[in-house]
Amino acid sequence: MKQLQKRILAVCLALLLVCSSTACAARKTETPKPTIGILMPTKLSERWVSDGGYIVKQCQALGYSTNLEYAENDVKTQISQIQRMVAQKVNCLIISSIDSGALTEVLNEAHEAKIPVLAYDRLIMNTPYVDYYASFDNYQVGVLQGNYLVDRLGLKQGKGPFNIELFSGSPDDNNAYLFYSGSMSVLNPYIKSGRLVVRSGQTKMSQICTLRWDGATAQSRMGSLLSENYEKKKIHAVLSPYDGISIGILSALHNAGYRSSQPDWPIVTGQDAEVASVKSIMNGEQAMTVFKDTRELAKLAAKMADAVLRGKKPPLNDTQSYYNGKKTVPAYLLTPVVVTKENYEKVLVESGYYTQSTLSQRTGTKQQAVPPKG
Repeated sequence: MKQLQKRILAVCLALLLVCSSTACAARKTETPKPTIGILMPTKLSERWVSDGGYIVKQCQALGYSTNLEYAENDVKTQISQIQRMVAQKVNCLIISSIDSGALTEVLNEAHEAKIPVLAYDRLIMNTPYVDYYASFDNYQVGVLQGNYLVDRLGLKQGKGPFNIELFSGSPDDNNAYLFYSGSMSVLNPYIKSGRLVVRSGQTKMSQICTLRWDGATAQSRMGSLLSENYEKKKIHAVLSPYDGISIGILSALHNAGYRSSQPDWPIVTGQDAEVASVKSIMNGEQAMTVFKDTRELAKLAAKMADAVLRGKKPPLNDTQSYYNGKKTVPAYLLTPVVVTKENYEKVLVESGYYTQSTLSQRTGTKQQAVPPKG
């Protein structure tokens, strides 16, 4: 009897060992999660830090591993990051480019490796190897900024003339041209009629662009515009395409003696609803910003990448408008929203994008002045 018990125990132990080793082998041979490579321009902008985090969260919620890289606005670094991800055989690339025309060769490598590419917010130019584009209607962003200036100045009611200066974004970012085209479609008729006067004469994209969307560069240019053209005249409005540029402009206005408490304080536009600019709007300095809910854009990008990796067609609502020099890139565009002192709580706080406590921490534009370069 004891001998039989020993044999039974031995068989059970053997079966246990076999089961354990089989389970270990099964764990070792589990298929790894597909990886999505995410490439953002810089951590210097609050907006891109948020975008990167949101995309990671959305992709991981769909069951993917992620690899997030920031290139700190250095094109060569971003190209190296893409090359590294291609070598690591990521399954998909989501790219917000620094220089929209500089990725042609490296995306050839991605194509050869059969890695699909999704352009995020900024259209990648001069390559057939960008599969889809996820963004906002960036032409409409410019239209919203232009219409806001027209309405605030009362141009439709025949008021004017008013002095205005124009700023645009980085010339290596295709979005800058979309913002510029949208805003100028609204403002040009008033400039031509003389109701808006650009005293500097600088109206072309090549004259008003701001490399890398840099606030210090904008502040320096604004200071020069004021000293050279407005010594005995007042400026009434400034078209700014982006909040970081707006903060630089506002700092230059302060330095030139303008005060937001005075009735001649200029109307300054913006975009992205960054915290500093929302606080500036609350303080009566920056007039408005265009809000692009990057939570929704990240969700859209993750859904599009997921569809591609599953062999399905991603959601699209514009398949004709975005020609990048080599192909028309199928796109899905979200809708931007104007934010002002009157509606920031409803749009930004009630939606959970910011908490009221975050926006209530007291900081003003003067304290956040960008030091001049040089």
